[in-house]
Amino acid sequence: MAAAANDSLANEKAPGTIGVGRYEEMEQDGDSSTAKSRLSGLLWHGGSAYDAWFSCASNQVAQVLLTLPYSFSQLGMLSGILFQLFYGLMGSWTAYLISILYLEYRARKEREKADFRNHVIQWFEVLDGLLGRHWRNVGLAFNCTFLLFGSVIQLIACASNIYYINDRLDKRTWTYIFGACCATTVFIPSFHNYRIWSFLGLVMTTYTAWYLAVASLIHGQVDGVKHSGPTKMVLYFTGATNILYTFGGHAVTVEVMHAMWRPQKFKAIYLLATLYVLTLTLPSAASVYWAFGDQLLTHSNALSLLPRTPFRDAAVVLMLVHQIITFGFACTPLYFVWEKLIGLHDCRSLCRRAAARLPVVVPIWFLAIVFPFFGPINSAVGSLLVSFTVYIIPALAHMVTYRSAHARENAVEQPPRFAGRWTGTYVINTFVVVWVLVVGFGFGGWASITNFVRQIDTFGLFTKCYQCPVPAPLTMPLSAAPGGSWPFPGGLDNFTMLPPAPAPSPAHFFRHHRHHSHGL
Repeated sequence: MAAAANDSLANEKAPGTIGVGRYEEMEQDGDSSTAKSRLSGLLWHGGSAYDAWFSCASNQVAQVLLTLPYSFSQLGMLSGILFQLFYGLMGSWTAYLISILYLEYRARKEREKADFRNHVIQWFEVLDGLLGRHWRNVGLAFNCTFLLFGSVIQLIACASNIYYINDRLDKRTWTYIFGACCATTVFIPSFHNYRIWSFLGLVMTTYTAWYLAVASLIHGQVDGVKHSGPTKMVLYFTGATNILYTFGGHAVTVEVMHAMWRPQKFKAIYLLATLYVLTLTLPSAASVYWAFGDQLLTHSNALSLLPRTPFRDAAVVLMLVHQIITFGFACTPLYFVWEKLIGLHDCRSLCRRAAARLPVVVPIWFLAIVFPFFGPINSAVGSLLVSFTVYIIPALAHMVTYRSAHARENAVEQPPRFAGRWTGTYVINTFVVVWVLVVGFGFGGWASITNFVRQIDTFGLFTKCYQCPVPAPLTMPLSAAPGGSWPFPGGLDNFTMLPPAPAPSPAHFFRHHRHHSHGL
């Protein structure tokens, strides 16, 4: 049995059509027979198809799991289910296109004897090698901006979730704290080293998803529950773009493929990951929406409506850990871009590269404090950034790369038969571009930006505690006081005590002191 497992691993590591050439920074060659090396290989060095599947599934659904019931309240049950299935398939298709373009670029470069042993190939480099610098610049701008705000969303989600088990600190303060926690991801070299974290992240998300489903069913429907969605076009397309964002997590596809021992095995991995993710998102979102209905319109985080129990607290803690992991997933490609910009990408010193990566975390920290709108920010990012980054640009790039008969004949891989070969592929790509451009970017952009601006008008930028419950004023029943209605002769039922006025800041006393000192 052990011999068979070793043979399987050896076959997995054997170079295939595309050479290995994986990123080997900060890895020390040693005796693979030692217990320490075996443990390191088990937990740290991952490059199999299974590792890629865990990475894709874990990265695809994290905090967005908590906002999908909110999207269902905007879309209605039927539209919510259909959009998840539709965008899940569309996302899997464009992830497949990205994988084919990566293999094409890799094959061409290896024919030119390029060496990638200390270099991670990224999406903008694929576009540069296949289509030129203009495509590279557009791809780099969209990809980096999307990953930047994807990291921002994870940080916002951390503060939103922890508040439900510890509200002694406001969400802004929690953002400061978790910003420091997320900064520890600078010590993870590449996606090759996310083996144990991807596995744990998926286990944590699985628990949270089924907790939401089971807890909602046990809770039952609230009194007078209403399921009135969809009611407004703005809300409808806002919810749709959040689902577009949910299944647009393949902006890191190239980096995940590059970490694989045999990247040509990736083609169907994202589809298989999406199928598993649907078993988490559909039951949880449908159950929470069934139980709470329109209440979700003002509660973008599904955990906020469920009663506090040890099971809910466990879900919050597990999601917090997973969101830090997902922060690392979104931020690691940004680390690579920054390293290449400052000339440290091939540095083998862990501490030096970690220190060089820290400036990338600062703007993410700042933006999470400026726009703490958990839920609405997902839709805005989905319509404006995800629509181009992982849907429109890959489909267009694939069509332009293989526009000539010579390129199609010499393609590293022919399109699948079920898709209609080249003709069917071009039809599907055209549909993806038109649909996402009109529905995702057009209607979705209008709706999500309208909703986002509404959040700014309501709560303001740098809001201290987004969607936090307003504390009720203190009341004292007068029936408990001597004399019943004393000191009000009219006999009031209760007396409302106003909250104390805030104490003046130290600056007030300082200015007051200076005023009097000036007269001496």
